[in-house]
Amino acid sequence: MSLQITFDARSPYALAHFWAAALPGYHVRAYDDEEIARLASLGLTPETDTSVAIDADRQPTIWFQKSDSATTGRNRIHLDLANAERTSEAERLKRLGARIREERDDHIVMLDPEGNQFCLFDP
Repeated sequence: MSLQITFDARSPYALAHFWAAALPGYHVRAYDDEEIARLASLGLTPETDTSVAIDADRQPTIWFQKSDSATTGRNRIHLDLANAERTSEAERLKRLGARIREERDDHIVMLDPEGNQFCLFDP
């Protein structure tokens, strides 16, 4: 069995790059010549691709698929991240484009660049 997680995104390319930088060990899946040619035949480039994946060893693949709908309200599902240096990690994520929604005693509620909620906990 394989596992993947899929996010709707207004800009799959940009959101994939945010999460690849935010999550340890993840990288944006490389485009080979065949895939670039396929995209070109559709009038697309990697930057305008409607579906972008990020991968890591022994972790689920995370896909970002094109959707023009904005996130409204609270996500029904979200990622929880843990880091021993919660405050400095929140600052790093902010430099990548996230923002803080709310700080609580045991975690920080954050929003990715498209407004998807995630939480940052101590381990």
